Amino acid sequence: MSISAALPVVDLAPFFTQDDEAGGVARATEAVREACRTHGFFRAVNHGVPPELMARALELSAAFFSLPDEEKAKARPAEGSEAPLPAGYARQPANSADKNEYLLAFDPKLGFNVYPAEPAGFREAVEECYAKFTELGLLVQEILNECMGLPPGFLRDFNGDRGFDFMAALRYFPATEEESNNGLSAHEDGNCITFVIQDAVGGLEVLKDGEWVPAEPVDGSIIVNIADVIQSDLSYRC
Repeated sequence: MSISAALPVVDLAPFFTQDDEAGGVARATEAVREACRTHGFFRAVNHGVPPELMARALELSAAFFSLPDEEKAKARPAEGSEAPLPAGYARQPANSADKNEYLLAFDPKLGFNVYPAEPAGFREAVEECYAKFTELGLLVQEILNECMGLPPGFLRDFNGDRGFDFMAALRYFPATEEESNNGLSAHEDGNCITFVIQDAVGGLEVLKDGEWVPAEPVDGSIIVNIADVIQSDLSYRC
């Protein structure tokens, strides 16, 4: 494990090779364990999600959010949807402390998603990203299972319902002369694992020992947030 941009960096490459005679899996697992103990976050590299796919998803998201409001509104959540959260486009209310707009997507096989007609290729990129991030989530889940010394497959069985997984494209509004911007308030994620990819603007910060630490954008990397469900277990198991 090395340090870059103030966050632990974990190379997941050993988990994608057939030959582990050099003990790379054990070292990477220990790197994840240490990152969870010290930060609750780490920066994953060589994680199996193609960098060009992530770059395309960011570009298409930016193109969607640049559309006129009336065009984006065509992707608003469908009436009567049974999705756990409204799937599709929305923005925070004007009186909210958070200043952002977003598009929410669930597992495409569930039929909840509302896709915009433009830009071209948006749906395909979302569905490909969703599949790749699901694969990575299952891998990280197994690594955490080992880190916590749980019985094999414990987290897989505990967290086996993929119907609540979701992916969100977010755009944070710039500050204005009238008010400073708070794109997303300080918060803890209440799920198991969150993955974050960023464009070049950055702005993400994580809390470490009472201080906010910048998590600067690094091309091709993914920020992994070990969220509350796992954190509560790590606090006494690690």
